[in-house]
Amino acid sequence: MILNREEASASLEWKCSQAFGERNPDEELQDVDIVSAIEFDKTGDYLAVGDRGGRVILFETVGGKNTPNQHISISELEKEMDFTSTSHPEYRYKTEFQSHEPEFDYLKSLEIEEKINRVRWCAAPNGSMFILSTNDKTIKLWKVRDQKVKKIKEMDHFPFVSSENTLLAEKNFMNEHNPPSFAHGYHLEWTENMATKIANVGNSVHARCQKVYPHAHDFNINSISNNSDCETFVSADDLRINLWNLEISDQCFNIVDMKPSNMDDLTEVITSAEFHPIYCNLLAYSSSRGFVRLVDMRQSALCDHSARILRDAAESHGSKSFFTEIIASISDIKFANDGQHLLSRDYMNLKLWDIRMDSTPVVTFKIHEHLRPKLCDLYNNDSIFDKFECSVSGDGLHFATGSYSNLLRIFSHGVGSAGGITVEAGKNENRKPILQAAPRARRSSLSNLTRGLYRQAHENSSSGHHELSYNLSSKLLHLAWHPTTNLIACANGNSLFFHYA
Repeated sequence: MILNREEASASLEWKCSQAFGERNPDEELQDVDIVSAIEFDKTGDYLAVGDRGGRVILFETVGGKNTPNQHISISELEKEMDFTSTSHPEYRYKTEFQSHEPEFDYLKSLEIEEKINRVRWCAAPNGSMFILSTNDKTIKLWKVRDQKVKKIKEMDHFPFVSSENTLLAEKNFMNEHNPPSFAHGYHLEWTENMATKIANVGNSVHARCQKVYPHAHDFNINSISNNSDCETFVSADDLRINLWNLEISDQCFNIVDMKPSNMDDLTEVITSAEFHPIYCNLLAYSSSRGFVRLVDMRQSALCDHSARILRDAAESHGSKSFFTEIIASISDIKFANDGQHLLSRDYMNLKLWDIRMDSTPVVTFKIHEHLRPKLCDLYNNDSIFDKFECSVSGDGLHFATGSYSNLLRIFSHGVGSAGGITVEAGKNENRKPILQAAPRARRSSLSNLTRGLYRQAHENSSSGHHELSYNLSSKLLHLAWHPTTNLIACANGNSLFFHYA
Protein backbone atom coordinates (compact mmCIF):
# COMPACT_ATOMS: atom_id res chain seq x y z
CA MET A 1 0.00 0.00 0.00
CA ILE A 2 1.36 3.41 -0.97
CA LEU A 3 0.63 6.38 1.28
CA ASN A 4 0.07 9.83 -0.14
CA ARG A 5 1.64 12.93 1.37
CA GLU A 6 -1.20 13.65 3.84
CA GLU A 7 -1.52 10.05 5.03
CA ALA A 8 2.23 9.65 5.37
CA SER A 9 2.53 12.74 7.54
CA ALA A 10 -0.55 12.09 9.64
CA SER A 11 0.59 8.58 10.52
CA LEU A 12 3.95 9.65 11.95
CA GLU A 13 4.10 9.13 15.70
CA TRP A 14 7.67 9.07 16.89
CA LYS A 15 8.91 6.72 19.62
CA CYS A 16 12.32 5.79 20.94
CA SER A 17 13.20 2.19 20.13
CA GLN A 18 16.81 1.84 21.27
CA ALA A 19 19.49 3.66 23.23
CA PHE A 20 23.21 2.91 23.42
CA GLY A 21 25.75 4.42 25.80
CA GLU A 22 23.38 5.84 28.39
CA ARG A 23 25.16 6.96 31.55
CA ASN A 24 24.30 6.98 35.21
CA PRO A 25 23.42 10.40 36.65
CA ASP A 26 26.68 10.52 38.63
CA GLU A 27 28.85 9.27 35.77
CA GLU A 28 31.11 11.89 34.21
CA LEU A 29 31.17 12.26 30.45
CA GLN A 30 34.61 11.73 28.92
CA ASP A 31 35.48 13.99 26.01
CA VAL A 32 36.90 11.13 23.91
CA ASP A 33 33.57 9.27 24.08
CA ILE A 34 31.46 12.08 22.61
CA VAL A 35 29.88 11.14 19.26
CA SER A 36 31.03 13.43 16.44
CA ALA A 37 29.65 11.77 13.26
CA ILE A 38 26.80 9.43 12.23
CA GLU A 39 26.05 7.85 8.85
CA PHE A 40 23.81 5.03 7.53
CA ASP A 41 24.95 3.02 4.54
CA LYS A 42 22.73 3.15 1.44
CA THR A 43 20.81 -0.02 2.42
CA GLY A 44 20.30 0.86 6.07
CA ASP A 45 21.83 -2.45 7.14
CA TYR A 46 24.74 -0.74 8.85
CA LEU A 47 25.36 2.43 10.83
CA ALA A 48 28.79 4.03 11.32
CA VAL A 49 29.45 6.26 14.33
CA GLY A 50 32.61 8.31 14.86
CA ASP A 51 33.70 9.86 18.14
CA ARG A 52 36.23 12.37 19.44
CA GLY A 53 38.57 9.57 20.44
CA GLY A 54 39.25 8.76 16.78
CA ARG A 55 37.22 5.54 16.82
CA VAL A 56 34.64 4.33 14.31
CA ILE A 57 31.92 2.10 15.78
CA LEU A 58 29.74 -0.03 13.52
CA PHE A 59 26.21 -1.25 14.20
CA GLU A 60 24.23 -3.77 12.17
CA THR A 61 20.56 -4.76 11.96
CA VAL A 62 19.54 -7.54 14.31
CA GLY A 63 17.33 -9.43 11.86
CA GLY A 64 19.89 -9.61 9.08
CA LYS A 65 20.38 -7.51 5.99
CA ASN A 66 17.53 -5.52 4.48
CA THR A 67 18.86 -5.94 0.95
CA PRO A 68 16.53 -7.99 -1.27
CA ASN A 69 17.28 -11.66 -1.78
CA GLN A 70 17.11 -12.64 -5.42
CA HIS A 71 16.29 -16.30 -4.61
CA ILE A 72 13.41 -15.70 -2.19
CA SER A 73 9.98 -17.17 -3.00
CA ILE A 74 6.88 -15.05 -3.57
CA SER A 75 5.17 -16.26 -0.38
CA GLU A 76 8.27 -15.49 1.69
CA LEU A 77 8.56 -12.09 0.03
CA GLU A 78 4.94 -11.25 0.93
CA LYS A 79 5.53 -12.28 4.54
CA GLU A 80 8.68 -10.18 4.64
CA MET A 81 6.86 -7.14 3.22
CA ASP A 82 4.02 -7.51 5.75
CA PHE A 83 6.55 -7.77 8.57
CA THR A 84 8.55 -4.80 7.31
CA SER A 85 5.48 -2.59 7.06
CA THR A 86 4.58 -3.14 10.71
CA SER A 87 8.05 -3.15 12.27
CA HIS A 88 11.22 -1.10 12.40
CA PRO A 89 14.88 -2.12 12.17
CA GLU A 90 16.74 -2.82 15.38
CA TYR A 91 20.49 -2.55 15.66
CA ARG A 92 23.25 -4.21 17.61
CA TYR A 93 26.91 -3.52 18.11
CA LYS A 94 29.10 -5.10 15.43
CA THR A 95 32.67 -3.88 15.84
CA GLU A 96 34.87 -0.83 16.28
CA PHE A 97 38.34 0.20 15.20
CA GLN A 98 40.77 3.03 15.86
CA SER A 99 40.67 5.18 12.75
CA HIS A 100 42.85 8.14 13.75
CA GLU A 101 45.45 8.87 16.41
CA PRO A 102 46.49 12.27 17.80
CA GLU A 103 49.36 13.83 15.86
CA PHE A 104 51.54 16.89 16.01
CA ASP A 105 52.61 19.03 13.06
CA TYR A 106 56.09 20.17 14.01
CA LEU A 107 56.41 22.55 11.07
CA LYS A 108 53.32 24.51 12.10
CA SER A 109 53.50 23.70 15.83
CA LEU A 110 49.93 22.48 15.57
CA GLU A 111 48.27 19.68 17.48
CA ILE A 112 46.05 17.50 15.28
CA GLU A 113 43.46 15.78 17.41
CA GLU A 114 42.01 12.38 16.60
CA LYS A 115 38.38 13.49 16.49
CA ILE A 116 36.37 12.02 13.59
CA ASN A 117 34.74 14.91 11.70
CA ARG A 118 32.89 12.86 9.06
CA VAL A 119 32.27 9.26 8.07
CA ARG A 120 30.96 8.22 4.65
CA TRP A 121 30.11 4.81 3.20
CA CYS A 122 31.54 3.80 -0.17
CA ALA A 123 30.24 1.29 -2.70
CA ALA A 124 30.95 -2.33 -1.72
CA PRO A 125 31.16 -4.49 -4.87
CA ASN A 126 32.57 -7.63 -3.22
CA GLY A 127 30.49 -7.79 -0.04
CA SER A 128 33.04 -5.95 2.11
CA MET A 129 32.30 -2.61 3.72
CA PHE A 130 34.32 0.45 2.69
CA ILE A 131 34.26 3.54 4.89
CA LEU A 132 35.84 6.97 4.48
CA SER A 133 36.70 8.73 7.73
CA THR A 134 38.49 12.00 8.35
CA ASN A 135 39.81 14.12 11.16
CA ASP A 136 41.02 17.71 10.71
CA LYS A 137 43.83 16.86 8.27
CA THR A 138 43.89 13.24 7.11
CA ILE A 139 41.33 11.12 5.26
CA LYS A 140 41.44 7.33 5.43
CA LEU A 141 39.69 4.58 3.51
CA TRP A 142 38.87 1.51 5.62
CA LYS A 143 37.85 -1.96 4.51
CA VAL A 144 35.78 -3.94 6.99
CA ARG A 145 34.83 -7.53 6.31
CA ASP A 146 33.61 -10.64 8.08
CA GLN A 147 36.01 -13.53 7.92
CA LYS A 148 36.14 -17.08 9.19
CA VAL A 149 39.09 -17.99 11.35
CA LYS A 150 40.48 -21.25 12.70
CA LYS A 151 41.01 -21.40 16.40
CA ILE A 152 43.25 -24.15 17.76
CA LYS A 153 41.42 -25.90 20.57
CA GLU A 154 43.83 -28.75 21.26
CA MET A 155 46.75 -30.29 19.44
CA ASP A 156 48.37 -33.65 20.24
CA HIS A 157 51.83 -33.67 18.73
CA PHE A 158 52.77 -37.03 17.22
CA PRO A 159 56.17 -38.04 18.57
CA PHE A 160 57.61 -38.53 15.07
CA VAL A 161 56.49 -35.07 13.83
CA SER A 162 58.93 -32.22 14.25
CA SER A 163 57.76 -28.66 14.84
CA GLU A 164 59.17 -27.58 11.46
CA ASN A 165 56.86 -29.96 9.64
CA THR A 166 53.67 -29.34 11.63
CA LEU A 167 52.21 -27.08 8.95
CA LEU A 168 53.15 -29.55 6.21
CA ALA A 169 51.59 -32.39 8.20
CA GLU A 170 48.32 -30.48 8.56
CA LYS A 171 48.25 -29.93 4.78
CA ASN A 172 48.75 -33.63 4.13
CA PHE A 173 46.11 -34.49 6.67
CA MET A 174 43.53 -32.33 4.90
CA ASN A 175 44.20 -34.23 1.65
CA GLU A 176 43.62 -37.92 2.27
CA HIS A 177 44.97 -38.92 -1.13
CA ASN A 178 48.40 -37.42 -0.57
CA PRO A 179 51.06 -40.02 0.16
CA PRO A 180 52.88 -39.83 3.51
CA SER A 181 55.68 -37.30 3.61
CA PHE A 182 59.24 -38.24 4.49
CA ALA A 183 60.66 -34.71 4.31
CA HIS A 184 63.85 -34.25 6.36
CA GLY A 185 63.71 -37.92 7.33
CA TYR A 186 60.62 -37.58 9.52
CA HIS A 187 57.55 -39.73 9.01
CA LEU A 188 54.30 -37.69 9.35
CA GLU A 189 51.41 -39.69 10.72
CA TRP A 190 48.08 -38.24 11.90
CA THR A 191 45.07 -39.90 13.42
CA GLU A 192 41.49 -39.21 12.29
CA ASN A 193 40.27 -37.76 15.57
CA MET A 194 42.92 -35.05 15.42
CA ALA A 195 40.80 -32.82 13.14
CA THR A 196 38.30 -31.93 15.85
CA LYS A 197 41.08 -31.14 18.26
CA ILE A 198 42.97 -28.82 15.95
CA ALA A 199 40.55 -26.52 14.18
CA ASN A 200 37.39 -24.76 15.29
CA VAL A 201 35.82 -22.41 12.75
CA GLY A 202 34.67 -19.05 14.14
CA ASN A 203 33.65 -15.60 12.81
CA SER A 204 35.44 -12.31 13.32
CA VAL A 205 35.32 -8.78 11.89
CA HIS A 206 38.54 -7.44 10.43
CA ALA A 207 39.18 -3.74 9.69
CA ARG A 208 42.14 -2.67 7.56
CA CYS A 209 43.21 0.73 6.31
CA GLN A 210 43.30 0.58 2.50
CA LYS A 211 44.31 4.14 1.63
CA VAL A 212 45.50 7.28 3.39
CA TYR A 213 44.91 10.67 1.74
CA PRO A 214 47.21 13.10 3.62
CA HIS A 215 48.71 16.60 3.35
CA ALA A 216 46.14 18.16 1.03
CA HIS A 217 44.50 20.68 3.36
CA ASP A 218 46.06 23.66 5.11
CA PHE A 219 42.89 24.23 7.12
CA ASN A 220 40.61 21.88 9.03
CA ILE A 221 38.51 19.48 6.95
CA ASN A 222 34.82 20.03 7.64
CA SER A 223 33.18 17.59 5.20
CA ILE A 224 33.71 14.77 2.73
CA SER A 225 31.22 13.50 0.15
CA ASN A 226 31.15 10.49 -2.17
CA ASN A 227 30.31 10.91 -5.83
CA SER A 228 27.56 8.90 -7.54
CA ASP A 229 30.17 7.55 -9.98
CA CYS A 230 31.56 5.46 -7.06
CA GLU A 231 35.09 6.43 -8.09
CA THR A 232 35.68 9.91 -6.71
CA PHE A 233 34.97 12.00 -3.62
CA VAL A 234 35.55 15.56 -2.43
CA SER A 235 37.01 16.92 0.77
CA ALA A 236 36.38 20.49 1.91
CA ASP A 237 38.11 22.75 4.38
CA ASP A 238 37.51 26.40 5.20
CA LEU A 239 38.87 27.73 1.89
CA ARG A 240 39.34 24.87 -0.57
CA ILE A 241 37.58 21.83 -1.99
CA ASN A 242 39.66 18.98 -3.41
CA LEU A 243 38.57 16.20 -5.76
CA TRP A 244 40.06 12.74 -5.14
CA ASN A 245 40.04 9.40 -6.86
CA LEU A 246 39.53 6.58 -4.39
CA GLU A 247 42.37 4.58 -5.96
CA ILE A 248 44.91 7.44 -5.94
CA SER A 249 46.00 8.68 -2.54
CA ASP A 250 48.97 10.88 -3.46
CA GLN A 251 47.23 13.25 -5.88
CA CYS A 252 44.09 15.38 -5.85
CA PHE A 253 42.66 18.28 -7.85
CA ASN A 254 41.70 21.60 -6.35
CA ILE A 255 38.28 22.52 -7.78
CA VAL A 256 37.25 25.36 -5.45
CA ASP A 257 39.67 27.93 -4.02
CA MET A 258 38.26 30.82 -1.99
CA LYS A 259 41.55 31.97 -0.49
CA PRO A 260 42.13 35.66 -1.32
CA SER A 261 45.59 37.00 -2.15
CA ASN A 262 45.37 39.07 1.04
CA MET A 263 43.83 37.26 3.99
CA ASP A 264 42.57 40.58 5.32
CA ASP A 265 40.08 40.53 2.44
CA LEU A 266 38.56 37.25 3.58
CA THR A 267 34.76 37.59 3.85
CA GLU A 268 33.47 34.02 3.98
CA VAL A 269 34.57 30.43 4.44
CA ILE A 270 33.31 27.07 3.21
CA THR A 271 31.24 25.19 5.78
CA SER A 272 30.00 22.06 3.97
CA ALA A 273 30.13 20.28 0.60
CA GLU A 274 27.85 17.64 -0.89
CA PHE A 275 27.74 15.81 -4.23
CA HIS A 276 24.50 15.56 -6.18
CA PRO A 277 22.96 12.09 -5.62
CA ILE A 278 22.33 11.46 -9.34
CA TYR A 279 24.54 13.63 -11.54
CA CYS A 280 28.25 13.10 -10.88
CA ASN A 281 29.18 16.51 -12.32
CA LEU A 282 27.11 18.59 -9.88
CA LEU A 283 28.42 19.71 -6.50
CA ALA A 284 26.89 21.96 -3.84
CA TYR A 285 28.79 23.74 -1.10
CA SER A 286 27.70 26.21 1.57
CA SER A 287 29.38 29.20 3.13
CA SER A 288 29.45 31.22 6.33
CA ARG A 289 27.45 34.01 4.64
CA GLY A 290 24.40 31.80 4.23
CA PHE A 291 24.91 31.04 0.53
CA VAL A 292 24.67 27.66 -1.18
CA ARG A 293 26.61 27.42 -4.42
CA LEU A 294 25.75 24.82 -7.03
CA VAL A 295 28.58 24.17 -9.50
CA ASP A 296 29.02 22.07 -12.64
CA MET A 297 32.50 20.55 -12.68
CA ARG A 298 32.38 20.21 -16.48
CA GLN A 299 32.46 23.96 -17.08
CA SER A 300 35.93 24.76 -15.75
CA ALA A 301 38.77 23.33 -13.72
CA LEU A 302 38.13 25.85 -10.94
CA CYS A 303 34.41 25.82 -10.20
CA ASP A 304 34.08 28.76 -7.82
CA HIS A 305 33.55 31.33 -10.59
CA SER A 306 30.77 29.51 -12.44
CA ALA A 307 28.44 28.82 -9.56
CA ARG A 308 24.70 29.18 -9.24
CA ILE A 309 24.06 30.81 -5.87
CA LEU A 310 21.04 29.94 -3.74
CA ARG A 311 20.38 32.81 -1.36
CA ASP A 312 17.38 33.99 0.60
CA ALA A 313 16.56 37.42 -0.84
CA ALA A 314 14.27 38.25 2.09
CA GLU A 315 17.12 37.96 4.59
CA SER A 316 19.57 39.93 2.47
CA HIS A 317 17.20 42.91 2.41
CA GLY A 318 16.14 42.63 6.05
CA SER A 319 17.44 44.50 9.06
CA LYS A 320 21.09 43.93 9.98
CA SER A 321 22.69 43.47 13.37
CA PHE A 322 26.02 42.35 14.81
CA PHE A 323 24.79 38.74 14.89
CA THR A 324 23.22 38.67 11.40
CA GLU A 325 26.17 37.12 9.60
CA ILE A 326 26.99 34.75 12.46
CA ILE A 327 23.54 33.14 12.61
CA ALA A 328 23.32 33.06 8.79
CA SER A 329 26.29 30.68 8.56
CA ILE A 330 25.16 27.31 7.16
CA SER A 331 26.39 24.36 9.19
CA ASP A 332 25.13 21.49 7.00
CA ILE A 333 23.47 20.74 3.66
CA LYS A 334 21.83 17.55 2.38
CA PHE A 335 20.38 16.62 -1.02
CA ALA A 336 17.05 14.81 -1.21
CA ASN A 337 17.11 11.56 -3.16
CA ASP A 338 15.23 13.15 -6.07
CA GLY A 339 18.18 15.50 -6.65
CA GLN A 340 15.90 18.52 -7.11
CA HIS A 341 15.65 19.59 -3.49
CA LEU A 342 18.34 20.54 -1.02
CA LEU A 343 18.09 21.04 2.75
CA SER A 344 20.25 23.60 4.56
CA ARG A 345 20.65 24.29 8.26
CA ASP A 346 21.83 27.53 9.79
CA TYR A 347 21.69 28.45 13.46
CA MET A 348 18.14 29.76 13.40
CA ASN A 349 16.37 27.94 10.57
CA LEU A 350 16.04 24.81 8.49
CA LYS A 351 15.44 25.64 4.80
CA LEU A 352 14.25 23.51 1.91
CA TRP A 353 15.49 24.65 -1.51
CA ASP A 354 14.50 23.80 -5.05
CA ILE A 355 17.80 24.00 -6.94
CA ARG A 356 15.89 25.50 -9.90
CA MET A 357 14.85 28.49 -7.72
CA ASP A 358 17.83 30.48 -6.48
CA SER A 359 16.12 33.54 -4.96
CA THR A 360 14.04 32.03 -2.17
CA PRO A 361 13.67 28.69 -0.37
CA VAL A 362 10.57 26.59 -0.87
CA VAL A 363 9.87 26.65 2.85
CA THR A 364 11.64 27.83 6.00
CA PHE A 365 11.23 25.97 9.29
CA LYS A 366 11.90 28.01 12.43
CA ILE A 367 14.17 26.19 14.88
CA HIS A 368 15.67 28.71 17.30
CA GLU A 369 13.45 31.73 16.83
CA HIS A 370 12.74 31.71 20.58
CA LEU A 371 16.47 32.23 21.19
CA ARG A 372 16.70 35.47 19.21
CA PRO A 373 16.41 37.68 22.33
CA LYS A 374 19.27 35.69 23.89
CA LEU A 375 21.77 35.98 21.04
CA CYS A 376 24.17 38.06 23.13
CA ASP A 377 24.28 35.43 25.87
CA LEU A 378 24.70 32.70 23.28
CA TYR A 379 27.59 34.61 21.75
CA ASN A 380 29.35 35.11 25.06
CA ASN A 381 29.31 31.38 25.84
CA ASP A 382 30.11 30.35 22.23
CA SER A 383 26.83 28.44 21.81
CA ILE A 384 25.97 30.59 18.80
CA PHE A 385 28.76 28.76 16.91
CA ASP A 386 27.28 25.28 17.47
CA LYS A 387 26.97 23.36 14.21
CA PHE A 388 23.73 21.40 13.93
CA GLU A 389 23.32 18.81 11.20
CA CYS A 390 20.18 18.13 9.15
CA SER A 391 18.72 15.08 7.45
CA VAL A 392 16.11 14.17 4.82
CA SER A 393 13.88 11.09 4.76
CA GLY A 394 14.25 8.59 1.94
CA ASP A 395 10.98 9.69 0.32
CA GLY A 396 11.92 13.37 0.59
CA LEU A 397 8.77 14.29 2.52
CA HIS A 398 10.19 14.76 6.00
CA PHE A 399 13.14 16.65 7.46
CA ALA A 400 14.92 16.49 10.79
CA THR A 401 17.48 18.45 12.78
CA GLY A 402 18.57 18.84 16.38
CA SER A 403 18.33 21.52 19.02
CA TYR A 404 19.19 22.19 22.63
CA SER A 405 17.77 20.34 25.66
CA ASN A 406 18.31 17.09 23.73
CA LEU A 407 15.40 17.91 21.38
CA LEU A 408 14.82 16.39 17.95
CA ARG A 409 12.83 18.58 15.54
CA ILE A 410 10.96 16.87 12.68
CA PHE A 411 9.05 18.68 9.90
CA SER A 412 6.97 17.81 6.85
CA HIS A 413 6.50 20.04 3.83
CA GLY A 414 2.97 21.10 2.93
CA VAL A 415 1.17 19.25 5.73
CA GLY A 416 1.01 19.31 9.48
CA SER A 417 1.89 22.12 11.83
CA ALA A 418 4.44 24.73 10.80
CA GLY A 419 6.17 24.08 14.11
CA GLY A 420 6.65 20.43 13.25
CA ILE A 421 7.10 17.72 15.85
CA THR A 422 9.41 18.03 18.85
CA VAL A 423 10.75 14.85 20.42
CA GLU A 424 13.12 14.51 23.34
CA ALA A 425 15.82 12.01 22.42
CA GLY A 426 16.05 9.01 24.72
CA LYS A 427 13.80 6.50 26.40
CA ASN A 428 12.99 8.38 29.59
CA GLU A 429 10.78 11.43 29.38
CA ASN A 430 12.31 13.05 32.46
CA ARG A 431 15.96 12.76 31.62
CA LYS A 432 18.56 14.48 33.76
CA PRO A 433 20.78 17.03 32.03
CA ILE A 434 23.83 15.68 30.26
CA LEU A 435 27.03 16.39 32.14
CA GLN A 436 29.24 18.73 30.23
CA ALA A 437 32.61 17.36 29.17
CA ALA A 438 35.80 19.08 30.18
CA PRO A 439 36.44 21.63 27.41
CA ARG A 440 39.52 21.43 25.23
CA ALA A 441 41.64 24.39 24.34
CA ARG A 442 40.28 26.04 21.23
CA ARG A 443 42.52 25.53 18.22
CA SER A 444 43.06 27.79 15.27
CA SER A 445 40.45 27.66 12.51
CA LEU A 446 39.27 30.29 10.06
CA SER A 447 35.63 29.47 10.81
CA ASN A 448 36.32 30.48 14.43
CA LEU A 449 37.77 33.89 13.63
CA THR A 450 34.47 35.66 14.19
CA ARG A 451 34.35 34.39 17.75
CA GLY A 452 37.02 36.82 18.82
CA LEU A 453 35.84 39.86 16.84
CA TYR A 454 34.28 42.61 18.92
CA ARG A 455 34.03 40.35 21.96
CA GLN A 456 35.48 43.04 24.15
CA ALA A 457 32.86 45.52 22.96
CA HIS A 458 29.97 43.15 23.49
CA GLU A 459 30.93 41.15 26.55
CA ASN A 460 29.17 43.63 28.84
CA SER A 461 26.25 44.44 26.55
CA SER A 462 23.77 42.17 28.36
CA SER A 463 22.25 43.55 31.52
CA GLY A 464 23.47 41.08 34.12
CA HIS A 465 23.52 37.30 33.93
CA HIS A 466 20.38 35.66 32.56
CA GLU A 467 19.68 32.08 33.50
CA LEU A 468 18.60 30.45 30.26
CA SER A 469 15.52 28.24 30.37
CA TYR A 470 17.08 25.67 28.04
CA ASN A 471 19.98 23.31 28.52
CA LEU A 472 22.83 24.47 26.31
CA SER A 473 25.13 21.64 27.36
CA SER A 474 22.64 19.03 26.14
CA LYS A 475 22.57 19.56 22.40
CA LEU A 476 21.61 17.20 19.59
CA LEU A 477 24.20 18.03 16.93
CA HIS A 478 24.48 14.80 14.90
CA LEU A 479 21.76 12.71 13.30
CA ALA A 480 21.05 10.52 10.27
CA TRP A 481 17.82 9.31 8.63
CA HIS A 482 17.45 5.67 7.59
CA PRO A 483 17.45 5.50 3.76
CA THR A 484 14.33 3.32 3.39
CA THR A 485 12.19 3.73 6.51
CA ASN A 486 11.21 6.39 9.02
CA LEU A 487 13.94 5.78 11.57
CA ILE A 488 16.36 8.42 12.86
CA ALA A 489 19.64 7.82 14.64
CA CYS A 490 20.75 10.79 16.74
CA ALA A 491 23.48 11.41 19.30
CA ASN A 492 23.85 13.42 22.47
CA GLY A 493 27.20 13.25 24.21
CA ASN A 494 28.25 9.61 24.12
CA SER A 495 24.66 8.34 23.86
CA LEU A 496 23.12 7.06 20.61
CA PHE A 497 19.33 6.98 20.24
CA PHE A 498 17.06 5.44 17.61
CA HIS A 499 13.61 6.93 17.00
CA TYR A 500 11.04 5.40 14.64
CA ALA A 501 7.60 6.30 13.32
